[in-house]
Amino acid sequence: MKAVILAGGTGTRLKPLTYWTNKHLLPIGTYPMICHGVTKLREAGIRDIVLVTNRGSLGSFADILGSGKDWGVSIVYRVQEEAGGIAQALELARPVMKGKDKFVVLLGDNLFEESLKPYCEQYAKQSEGAMVLLKKVADPHRYGVPLLDEKSGRIVTIEEKPEQPKSDYCVTGLYFYDTQVFEMIDRVKPSRRGELEITDVNNAYALSGKLTYRELTGWWTDAGTFESLEEAGRRLKGAIT
Repeated sequence: MKAVILAGGTGTRLKPLTYWTNKHLLPIGTYPMICHGVTKLREAGIRDIVLVTNRGSLGSFADILGSGKDWGVSIVYRVQEEAGGIAQALELARPVMKGKDKFVVLLGDNLFEESLKPYCEQYAKQSEGAMVLLKKVADPHRYGVPLLDEKSGRIVTIEEKPEQPKSDYCVTGLYFYDTQVFEMIDRVKPSRRGELEITDVNNAYALSGKLTYRELTGWWTDAGTFESLEEAGRRLKGAIT
């Protein structure tokens, strides 16, 4: 299985730190944030990674990660020339994916306690569709909230940042797809903010009854705020070996 790490964005919630560096290069513990994602994927048995970032940050990622050799992986870089949404960034990985490839998509600011290997193995056995990881949280209104069909183990729909969440779960920034996702992206229309939203892609799968889920039991954070950045630093200090 391959992986795509999405590491663009402007890091608005982490300004002024992100005025001079990409947020995925900020330190978490004793390593840049991006290194934790790469390590987690390698530990799951993934060796081929596509890293998508913006033009201004490309050199910095290459300085830290290089070809990936020192991290036990092989990295191909793709550049998102303008802010066009997560789905648009994912689409840039299309030339790297072949035939019936299955792959993991990781938002670079998402950090996980658990091994991702069992989830990769579960998705590898899934005959079609997509899979997402969920986490029960105290403030689901801040995230994409799924409506679950627990009997079938599938998601009915995902509502983005609802005022009245339909569950206590949120969709984390780790998605599992096959190459059909690029056809889904082709059908998605830009949102009101002019971007191709990954929630719309996932809802296209949900509408066709092909979006499954698994629940995380360990801690998870998206290190996109000062509070979550500090928390992640405490949890992951010295974690990489």
